[in-house]
Amino acid sequence: MTNPFTAIRQRWTETITELKKSSWPGRKELWESTLVVLIGVVILGSFVFLADFSLNQWVEFLKRIIT
Repeated sequence: MTNPFTAIRQRWTETITELKKSSWPGRKELWESTLVVLIGVVILGSFVFLADFSLNQWVEFLKRIIT
């Protein structure tokens, strides 16, 4: 049976090694990416809000017609 602490240490070492190989974004690139994500969230949120609102209005309108 292998020592679990040895496996954990090996996994940790491999993770650190892989993180050092990756390229991290600079401040400008990070800001631009954040801005794109925020704009996308606002656009998608607005679309969902408008779709929900308009569908709710249609259902209420149909309920008034039927009853």
